[in-house]
Order: sequence, then C-alpha cells, then structure tokens
Amino acid sequence: MREAVSEFELPPRGRIEGRLDELVDENRFTIAVVFPALGAVTLLASAEGLLPEPLSFNPYFLLFGVAVMRLPLVAGLAPVLTRKAAVGLAALCGYTYAIEYVGVTTGYPYGTFQYGVELGPMLGGIPVALPLFFLPLVANAYLLCLLLLGDAARRVVLRVPLVVAAVIGMDLVLDPAAVSIGFWAYEAGGLYYGVPWSNYAGWLLSAVVAVAVLDYAFDRNAVLTRLEACRFMLDDLVSFVILWGGINAYFGNWIPATLAVGYGYALWKTDRFDFPER
Repeated sequence: MREAVSEFELPPRGRIEGRLDELVDENRFTIAVVFPALGAVTLLASAEGLLPEPLSFNPYFLLFGVAVMRLPLVAGLAPVLTRKAAVGLAALCGYTYAIEYVGVTTGYPYGTFQYGVELGPMLGGIPVALPLFFLPLVANAYLLCLLLLGDAARRVVLRVPLVVAAVIGMDLVLDPAAVSIGFWAYEAGGLYYGVPWSNYAGWLLSAVVAVAVLDYAFDRNAVLTRLEACRFMLDDLVSFVILWGGINAYFGNWIPATLAVGYGYALWKTDRFDFPER
C-alpha cells in the first residue's frame, strides 16, 4: 500500500498552502464574522467621533483587518495561481492604480471625488494598498457566479456579463456605505446616497476590463475544482455582507443594505454558511 505523503515531503509551496488552509479553516468564524463585525463597529464609532484620535480611522488597523478578511480568498486561490494567473493579477494591479490616478486627477471615469480618510499609506493621493480593496471584489464576484451558474458557467457570453453585473452590484453596496462613513466624497454629490451615477459608468468600464483579464488568466476548470473542495473560499464575501451591509443599515441606506442581504442569500444558496463548531 502506498504510504501517505508527509507534510515534510511536500514542496515548499505545498507546505505553505497547506498551513494557510489549516489556519483559515480553524479560524473561519473569527475571520469571516467576528472581524467584519468588529470592523463595522469600529468604523461607525470613528465616523461618530466616539474613538480617540490615535484609534479613529487608524489606517494600519484598517489595513490589518482587511488583510485578515482577505485570507480565505488568498488561501483559496493560492493552489491555482499559475504563472499566467500571476501575470494577469499583476497587470490588474497596474490597471487599478492607473485608472484610480486618472479618476483622482481628472474626475473621469467615476466622477470628481476625494478621499476623506487615509486607507493606509497614500501615494499621489491613492492608497498604496488599492488592489487589496478592488481585486477581491472582482474575484469574489467571479467565484460566486461560477457556483451559481453551474454548467452554464462554460458559456462566456453568460459568465462574463453576469460577473460584471455582480461586481457593479457590490459597488452599489460599498460606495454608499463608504461615503456615509467619510472614506471618500463626491464633489457634486449624487442621487444614490451621495454617489453619482457616473461612478457606476466608471465601474462598468473597470469591471469589464478586470473580469475579462481574470477570466483569461485563471484556469476556470482548476478554479471550479478548488472552489468545490474549499469550503471557505468565499468567506471574504461573507465578511463583505456583514461589514458593508451593517454600515448601510446603520445609516438607513436601505437599498444597498437590501442588496447586501441579496449577496448573503446567494451565498446561502451555494451552501457556504457552514462554519464548523470549535
């Protein structure tokens, strides 16, 4: 009988991926529920002026919390990260910085806006960690749609438009909450909870490019296989629902709050609310 391969016989990458999987799996509830709930409370307390200056909107606490909530997605995608996928992600990082720089300096394509809070270190008025905020939205939307579509995910004419729509829907949740707590503000305001509709025209452009690159860069069959086997791969989307849905509900932004619930329902339909008891 063939003996099982021990951890020490795995290549270094395999050992790292295995340990990361174990870390995330053993702390799923803390990462996907406790962290975003505490994050929502902390951000709301900061927005209401209830925290002292060193703690209020502390950019390093913020980045730490975001990084922790991203761990399930990172661990989930790590085994399917080929050289081609890595190049695609690097290209998307460059694109993210470029379009944000154009947006900050010209007002296009999102509308004229400015950051009200430092989201970590800033360079040229842009958060250095910007890809950490944007790319997971696209990846989570992509993974969710693959599960929801099932066999229909093979058809690019269905897959890509649905993922693009899911990305825009996530920003319909995110942007009103971010404006409400003062992360950023649009110069001319907007009818949708202070967000102009031009912002979503910009997001349509960003989403189409990002989804197309992601869809090309990753092996869809490998991603599906990993997604079916990795129960925590969409836990970052659970965090999204709790964090931004909760903030929207606090400010009475009921349309985005309801949309957040819709994403929660989609996660429930894919049987992803299965946190193990510890």
